[in-house]
Parts: sequence; C-alpha cells; structure tokens
Amino acid sequence: MAFDEGLAERIRERLSADPAITEKHMFGGLAFLHRGNMAVGVIGDDLMVRVGPDGTDSALARPGARILDFTGRPMRGWIVVAASALTEDTELDAWIDEGHSFAAGLPAK
Repeated sequence: MAFDEGLAERIRERLSADPAITEKHMFGGLAFLHRGNMAVGVIGDDLMVRVGPDGTDSALARPGARILDFTGRPMRGWIVVAASALTEDTELDAWIDEGHSFAAGLPAK
C-alpha cells in the first residue's frame, strides 16, 4: 500500500527539530518513532497516532478519528485520523503533538 508522501513531509517538517525521531516503513506505510517508540505514522492518506489507552476516548471524540483496527480487533491507544480532518495545519499539529508527547514518555527501546 502506498502512503501519502505529502502528509509524510508535513509530519517530517514538524518533527525535524527532535533528533530522537527516526522513520521506519511499517504496516504498509511510514512510521515516525521517538527513541524506538512509534508516535505517529501515515497509512494510505490517513494519519495514525499513538495516544495511549487513557487518551483513546477523548481522541475518538475529535473529527475524523476512529480506532485503529487492522485485524478485526480494535487497538485501544491507537487512532487513525482521516485525511479530510487534517487539512488545517493546526489540526495536524495537535495530533502530532499528542502522539509525540505520548511516545516521548515511554522508555527508549
């Protein structure tokens, strides 16, 4: 599956100041990891965000958000945000900040 390079570049620009961020091709898309822990990613045209189990319900209340479900088993703590909800930079920034903050709070892998 191809992923939206434009969205990946928008994420890359916002995370470029953090030297702990790396990129890795995963899940048929591109993941951005902080010290080995996934923070955000691009799958198709959508954004994948790691919000943690405690952040799932509030994240799902935001426009364009749905729970990640690759295998028929929803994964609490992981959100997919539709591309249509990411047209404004402020919305994308908020999601990136949330995923980055969560991953930065985890022990390095």
